[in-house]
Amino acid sequence: MESQGLSSAQAPAEIGKEQFDTVESPQEEAVAVDSTETEIVETAQDTTPAAGTTEPAAETENAAQSANPYAGKDQAELIDLLAKMLEERPVQNLRGDVEAVKIAFYKAGRAKIEAQRAAFIADGGAPEEFKPAGNENEARFKELLLRYREKRDAFVNRAEQEKERAYAAKLQIIEELKELVNGNETLGQTFNTFRELQQRWKDAGLVPQEKIKDLWETYHHHVENFYNYIKINKELRDLDLKKNYEAKTELAEEAEALMLEPSATDAFHKLQKLHDQWREIGPVAPEFKDTLWERFKAASTQINKRHQEYFEGLKAEQKQNLTLKTELCEKVEELAGSTFTSHKEWNAASEQIIEIQKVWKTIGFAPKKDNTQIYERFRAACDKFFEAKRAFYQGMKVEIADNLQAKLDLCVQAEALQDSEDWKATTDALIALQKRWKEIGATSRKHSEQVWKRFRAASDRFFTRKAEHFGNQDSQYAENLTRKESLLDEMRKRLQEKANITFDAIKEYQRRWAEIGFVPIKKKEAIQTEYRRVVDGLFDLLRGEERERHIRNFRDKVAQIQESGSRRLSMERDRLYNKIRQIEGDIQIWENNIGFFAKSKNAEALMREVQNKIARAKEQIATLTEKIRLIDHPEPAPAPKIGKETEPEPEKTAGAEPVAEKTEEPTTTNSTEQE
Repeated sequence: MESQGLSSAQAPAEIGKEQFDTVESPQEEAVAVDSTETEIVETAQDTTPAAGTTEPAAETENAAQSANPYAGKDQAELIDLLAKMLEERPVQNLRGDVEAVKIAFYKAGRAKIEAQRAAFIADGGAPEEFKPAGNENEARFKELLLRYREKRDAFVNRAEQEKERAYAAKLQIIEELKELVNGNETLGQTFNTFRELQQRWKDAGLVPQEKIKDLWETYHHHVENFYNYIKINKELRDLDLKKNYEAKTELAEEAEALMLEPSATDAFHKLQKLHDQWREIGPVAPEFKDTLWERFKAASTQINKRHQEYFEGLKAEQKQNLTLKTELCEKVEELAGSTFTSHKEWNAASEQIIEIQKVWKTIGFAPKKDNTQIYERFRAACDKFFEAKRAFYQGMKVEIADNLQAKLDLCVQAEALQDSEDWKATTDALIALQKRWKEIGATSRKHSEQVWKRFRAASDRFFTRKAEHFGNQDSQYAENLTRKESLLDEMRKRLQEKANITFDAIKEYQRRWAEIGFVPIKKKEAIQTEYRRVVDGLFDLLRGEERERHIRNFRDKVAQIQESGSRRLSMERDRLYNKIRQIEGDIQIWENNIGFFAKSKNAEALMREVQNKIARAKEQIATLTEKIRLIDHPEPAPAPKIGKETEPEPEKTAGAEPVAEKTEEPTTTNSTEQE
């Protein structure tokens, strides 16, 4: 008969090799540890080195996903919390809190350094010269971390020793189970002894992972032998099998529910606990054995597959992180190996380094075997760059002092000019000083703003006075504009009437125009253009009248020579013809020169002057041609007009035309002045 008191946790009929098939790879099997043992993994530090820091911040996988309960505390408080944890709590339950305290500790340290840096800069210090003060809390904190690791290692060693003792105890239980089958005790005594062995087996505890399979198969074999030996009562056996079926069905349902667990790692570890419970439950009826196991195994396979895919994805992500971090290392190494010769270049390179460090912080872990190495490479490149920068600024101190003295000299010169009333010369001088200021290199931040304000104040004072001075002249310029417009009306009227236009009259107009003075700058170009047009018209009219008088005189001269029968006309004709050829040659030279003048600085003025020469030369050719025509075809001189006074004009040399005096108005360099 089978005993009524058989424990469902120990009945072994259904425990076979299939119980161990849920671990589908050696890597998975290595993860399947008992829930009572806390897995302790050291987290590699992976922080971006900032210039001037002495301790990198700890970097953890979940730092960005979960809030740190210890954030905001200072380092002294965190040291007290860690010491209290080590005294009051089991070491196997401290891993998460220790890592959180570590992150908060180094973050507080960085915040303290940044506060020191800000205070240093606020006091006038240069960022590249900042050196953080020593951290007295760091040594104490590292001592506590070392103490934690020692306690953790001691716990792990004790756990391994306990597993070995449990393994030896279970081997002894198997030996006693063998003897139980061959004993001569009564069935009741034998069954009670079997119950005691089952309880001892359960109480013995965990054994080393690599020995679980063989140990359980051996135990299972001898339990099966015992059940066959005692021939348990079928009714009691069926009842026990039913209890086992219900328990295993519940485990299968829990395994299926784990398929919906958001975290693949949490689902996997919970599955290991379900497998441990499955092993402790006894057999079920043969007709349910395979179906129930396949159901449990199917859920386990899905969870294991998801867990495996998670770690494969994590490995791929870590490889990608390694590639990205390698690229950042190469960029920093390139900058660290470059040569910079100015403050501007160093600042630009520093900004690039800081941006690269920010990017580094956003990238996760590299593979474990490469993580520390790639971090050390990045840190070394950053340190090399900032060390070179510090060396550069050490050498720049003398140059910066010289730059300061040069700028102070410019301040003195600007202050000497700030009350000047020589507006144009002083404007040019101050603009030159400003140009020299830009050419001088950087000064220390402590004096830079002060000396610039001093130089700027002197310049602003002069230009403010200048603007006020020329602002008061607006009314005078408007009056000058009215006077010039009135003079233009007078000149236009005389031009229309063509009355008594002489060279002296035109010169008088020019003198009166120049004496009037400046007009508003917006009106300057228009009124000056109109003035030139009217003056040119007067000169054209004057030259036309003179040409007519000159031709009349020449006609009379030709008539006199003809009466005398002299050969002088032929000689005069040759002279005039040669003069025309000479002037045509000059015109060709001037026209060729125009192409060169177009490329010069004062192209417009030069071109206008040459074009005026060409126009006058062509007029001269027309006059000479008319004289030749008179020689070839003489005409009788017209009778003089009665009542018109005629003044004999001296004969002018060919090409000698009266030239108007052009009076240019002075200009200034300040755009606010009216001209």
